Amino acid sequence: MSSLRFKAVEEAHKKKAIVVEAPSALPSEYFGCNVFNRSTMSQYLSKEALTAVQDAVDNEVPLDRSVADEVAAGMKRWAIEKGATHYTHWFQPLTDGTAEKHDSFIDYVNGPGEKIIETFPGKLLAQQEPDASSFPSGGIRSTFEARGYTAWDPSSPAFIFDDTLVIPTIFISYTGESLDMKAPLLKALHAINEAATAVCKYFDPKVKRVTSYLGWEQEYFLVDEGLYATRPDLALTGRTLIGHESAKNQQLEDHYFGAVPTRVVAYMKDLEFVAYKYGIPLKTRHNEVAPNQFELAPLYGEANLSNDQNLLVMSLMKKVARRHGFRLLLHEKPYAGINGSGKHNNWSLGTDTGVGLLTPGKTPAENLQFITFLVNTLMAVHKHNGLLRASITTANNAHRLGANEAPPSIMSVFLGAHISDVLDKIEISTSEEAIVMHDKKILKLDIPHIPEVLLDNTDRNRTSPFAFTGNRFELRGVGSSANCASSLIVLNSIVAAQLKEFKTEVDKKIANGLSKEQAIFEVIKSYIKISKPIRFDGNGYSEEWKAEALKRGLDCESSIPEIYKRYTSPESIEMFKTVGVLSEKELYARNEVKWDIYAKKIQIEARVLGDICLNHIIPVVTKYQSLLLDNVVKIFKVYPADKAEKLSSMNKTLVEEIAERICTIKSNVDAMTQARKAAHQLSGEYEKAKAYHDTVFPYFNKIRYDVDKLELIVDNQMWTLPKYRELLFIR
Repeated sequence: MSSLRFKAVEEAHKKKAIVVEAPSALPSEYFGCNVFNRSTMSQYLSKEALTAVQDAVDNEVPLDRSVADEVAAGMKRWAIEKGATHYTHWFQPLTDGTAEKHDSFIDYVNGPGEKIIETFPGKLLAQQEPDASSFPSGGIRSTFEARGYTAWDPSSPAFIFDDTLVIPTIFISYTGESLDMKAPLLKALHAINEAATAVCKYFDPKVKRVTSYLGWEQEYFLVDEGLYATRPDLALTGRTLIGHESAKNQQLEDHYFGAVPTRVVAYMKDLEFVAYKYGIPLKTRHNEVAPNQFELAPLYGEANLSNDQNLLVMSLMKKVARRHGFRLLLHEKPYAGINGSGKHNNWSLGTDTGVGLLTPGKTPAENLQFITFLVNTLMAVHKHNGLLRASITTANNAHRLGANEAPPSIMSVFLGAHISDVLDKIEISTSEEAIVMHDKKILKLDIPHIPEVLLDNTDRNRTSPFAFTGNRFELRGVGSSANCASSLIVLNSIVAAQLKEFKTEVDKKIANGLSKEQAIFEVIKSYIKISKPIRFDGNGYSEEWKAEALKRGLDCESSIPEIYKRYTSPESIEMFKTVGVLSEKELYARNEVKWDIYAKKIQIEARVLGDICLNHIIPVVTKYQSLLLDNVVKIFKVYPADKAEKLSSMNKTLVEEIAERICTIKSNVDAMTQARKAAHQLSGEYEKAKAYHDTVFPYFNKIRYDVDKLELIVDNQMWTLPKYRELLFIR
């Protein structure tokens, strides 16, 4: 092992498990203590102000500026009592991350002078003005048009992070366009509320509101900090650009749900303790399939708040990991040849009357409502499968999709045998009475002391990108580092647009004399037939499915720059316009940002890969080659020529192989560098992204192949970079 690697491994081994004392109180006793939630607001606001905030959140009633003054005063008092000295507007620029600028509460008492006071008026709570030209905007804002606004989102409560009051906000330009992920998400949630509520009134006139719910599952890797520090590719790109797979990785299937390593348990306990303080209801923790891969998941919640909590928990995960001698890896594919990390989004709809709209009912009317929302979701995904696919596509996620337990990138819907059978029967029936949902079946085991097992109406399909799982859909293609809002904006928008179209068609049939039930049933029947191509319950990894998907007319595009164009297709522009979520200008701008980020990520990876090859790999391999040559020379000095020829043959073969691989690596790195420079000179963002995809990215695996072969040849003590067998197993 090289001295550099030895020091890194030794440093990693010194990091012993931090013993986290279990808090004396139960989680329920300190849950949300750092959040300005309704319970806390009731202690700091008047009854009138509290009611106004609740109306804004629950009933979308605009909040008066005068109320903002009182809320700000109460919020400041609470924050200062909790030790806060600063405040910030926390927003979500088009980078998949979050942004914040901290300001102190202080201000002069009467203009510039000696005395200051802690103050926080409602105008500072309601909005601020960050430099919009410094964030990706796709041309909406330029350096000489820098003004942008952040505006308070009352539906996501403020919280204390270290010494700062953090206020969730939207981010818009001076001319009103959305420059973030939250603003269009809120619009999409409003659209699904309106459209779904209107349809719900067919079944229950008392329904006043429909809420979109999200339950995310966050997968992640941990790696020892010392090892991470000696891998430039991990540090700069989040993934290993080179590295031969370990002799043992996940092939024994012994890591999944196995005993969590002691150091990781300490990390998980610490993280949960911190997360509960922020009102993040973490429920599940376990080993994932790959070594050093883990998962956490919360109880489901309202989509906007749940999304904010996911962004916050990712920040907390990074911070807590450092305390335990780890680095958190949220890249979708940090290691080749083993599972990547996703963020499964469990999506559902529910009414203010307590009805789950994707939950099968017990009466014909309840089942008709369930089938209505199920089939409209199928129609929405069928019509916009390319757009939904584009919402989860990134440079990072492209490495993961379609391999090692990740769903394929081609969008399809898994329903399971029972639900599929119900839809098939409806398609050929003449009455809504055909909708019959069976209760859970009982599986009897021939083991006396084991209780009966209740079987769900659907099995699970790990290869399905959009699977119905009993009372919700699971969008499994979302990447682990992604902002869930990207897919939620699209999913809620397409379903809202579809429900609006459905209501228009049903109302027409009712106007033509059909009963409400007959009208709904006829439209549903036609939708089942139209959306059939999107339904697939088989193996999504198979080559046969790729051919079948193409035959069915599903979107099978493989080029990421091309996939992003689904956002600006005429159908997508019209759909977003119909539901009022994103304008044509905003859609084109977002694509510019997506192309720009994609090109820059490939550019960074290409530069890092070239540097590693020229500064690490080739010098080390050449030095080892020199040792082999020196050995050959010494053998010929000691032994007769015929014997020396025999004794040195292996080393001479290795020398030749090393020379050939070095030449190939250098040639490919030079060609990649030229392609990168040529791509960088292109002017249009799409053209640049396409060039990086088509002419630069293909060199990555070519270069990696020869480097990984050399890793198996070169003396282990000389190889400077930690290997997979060291990175993947926590000691």
